[in-house]
Amino acid sequence: MPQERPFAQVDVFASTPYGGNPVAVVLDGDGLGEADMQRFARWTNLSETTFVLPPTTPDADYRLRIFTPGGELPFAGHPTLGSAHAWLERGGRPATEGVVVQECGAGLVPLRRDGEALAFRAPPLVRTGPLEDALVARLVRALGIAADDVVDHQWVDNGPGWAALRLRSAADVLAVDLDDAQAADLMVGLVGAHPEGSEHAIEVRGFCPRIGVHEDPVTGSLNAGLAQWLTGAGVLPPDYTATQGTALGRSGVVRVTTVDGDIWVGGTSTTCIRGTVAL
Repeated sequence: MPQERPFAQVDVFASTPYGGNPVAVVLDGDGLGEADMQRFARWTNLSETTFVLPPTTPDADYRLRIFTPGGELPFAGHPTLGSAHAWLERGGRPATEGVVVQECGAGLVPLRRDGEALAFRAPPLVRTGPLEDALVARLVRALGIAADDVVDHQWVDNGPGWAALRLRSAADVLAVDLDDAQAADLMVGLVGAHPEGSEHAIEVRGFCPRIGVHEDPVTGSLNAGLAQWLTGAGVLPPDYTATQGTALGRSGVVRVTTVDGDIWVGGTSTTCIRGTVAL
């Protein structure tokens, strides 16, 4: 028999509600099977739906499972921030004051306060280095651009499988679209610089055909991987802000800060729906 479980829908990475990326959070997923979780994630039809569970290690405050309409992810950024926000709002108390530790498929992910917002520490990349020439050529075709429009490219995979292209400008990033049929097995990130003197450093887009999502509005895991790549290469400063979701009518802002060599990715979260769900 289904039972009533506490539920929240949280908008992440926007200073005003409904401008960021929503995540559905089931705040008590204990006893649910994987098939139940996947069925609910398909039904919400959001880029991610999460389930909060008891941790399996004393080093974590809770465990999180993260599902897309097409399958489970070991890690994703905006669900991490939105779920931590909902867990704290419901009365969750971290073992260490000021630090929340999430257990997920990628291991332990610490979160901290970043002003009024939360930020997660970028997890280690599981794959890095330049993309293969054949893959770059395929992405160029799928995006309908010329090879020399690509300034640089890199694997920035921290779990979901991100392959990233750096284009000449934010305007170039906003001008393209991805042919999912030519990139059906991929997770594709694009990044380009805003004009000098702009409030924000870069524009980001994340295309996710591999998990059944054409374009994710605002993407924490992608921004984390891009930050590790581009700050490490000296392309971006240690602290900056990125915009994402512009092409979808969203107003996402991702804040990247570097503290003692660690990259933290944060943004504002707002609970838009509170209640229960029968699962």
